[in-house]
Amino acid sequence: MTANQSYSGLDAEHYAHISQAIAYLCAAQSTQPSLAAVAAQVGLSEFHLQRLFTRWVGVSPKRFLQFLTKERAKAALQASQSVLEASLAAGLSGPGRLHDLLVTYEAMTPGELKAQGAGLVIEYASGATPFGPALVAWTARGVCHLAFFDDDGLAAERELHDLWPKATLRAAPAQGAAWLTRIFAPPRAAAPLAVLLRGSPFQLKVWQALLSTEPGQVLGYAQLAQLAGSPKAARAVGSALAANTLGFLIPCHRVIRETGEIGQFRWGRQRKQLMQGWEAVHAVAPH
Repeated sequence: MTANQSYSGLDAEHYAHISQAIAYLCAAQSTQPSLAAVAAQVGLSEFHLQRLFTRWVGVSPKRFLQFLTKERAKAALQASQSVLEASLAAGLSGPGRLHDLLVTYEAMTPGELKAQGAGLVIEYASGATPFGPALVAWTARGVCHLAFFDDDGLAAERELHDLWPKATLRAAPAQGAAWLTRIFAPPRAAAPLAVLLRGSPFQLKVWQALLSTEPGQVLGYAQLAQLAGSPKAARAVGSALAANTLGFLIPCHRVIRETGEIGQFRWGRQRKQLMQGWEAVHAVAPH
């Protein structure tokens, strides 16, 4: 299985260059490397890197780095406290908003979980996204899986089979491309995007809390635990994040350490940085 090599003008090779550029910028942040230095690091001309990067994210590489600094992360954590208080006051009964796209969710029943997908038809496909290739899967009730990968995608496909061993899985490339476009590409869909969640009651509370956060917002584990109604369960929150199989849609990439450090991420720290920076840029300068 290979990823579709085109996503809004961004192919797999372009994604690799962008990822390398961000990795270098973050590693060399203290020296504030020039555009020439970054371009040399990733093997592109300055002009090509600037054009490619700006087309992908909307700002220059150095401007993008400003959204990933530790100092900004700490300030964002402080700002999230007021957002958290507002969210707690408003409650979490309504649908969450994610990157201008309404996400509605339905949880599987205990009986459905025990059945391991028996009688369920799941269609799936791989394709390119702004954050590298991904495998998306869906049922008649909504998206049930979104996992990123950096290889041929076979391991991601095996994981899907392991999670739903008794389900009927069918490859559907054309529909998969449509799902990925709807999830990531503007203009945002007017109709809500439905997702099907499989998890424990606590995991569902954590994921529901994440859906109440906004693009560009970051929060700490303790803040998320409070938002989920379990203020003393910060460690358990980490386990719930690790169990998330709906990357980006359930935005666990927004959770960082209280120190401002990026923290771990199921699909790689580098991809987490890319998601955070991409959301932060688009939150202040949507286009």
